[in-house]
Amino acid sequence: MDICAEAKSRIEAAIPGADVEVSGGGGHFEIRVVSEAFAGKRIVQKQRMVYMAIKELMAGDAAPIHAVDRMVCETP
Repeated sequence: MDICAEAKSRIEAAIPGADVEVSGGGGHFEIRVVSEAFAGKRIVQKQRMVYMAIKELMAGDAAPIHAVDRMVCETP
């Protein structure tokens, strides 16, 4: 399973119309999301939206995503 592709797919499903980039490996990833859905939201609210989309990939001791080292959430 390509974890970057899986995370990207889950974020796109949770935030329709978002432009999503996911990179990394070895459990550590960087995520960039640009979406109109972020308009008027605080940074914590934006990040929460992204984390909710990938929470299953971060659950458990053997989770494929151990850490998100950098997350950028922007409006277009």
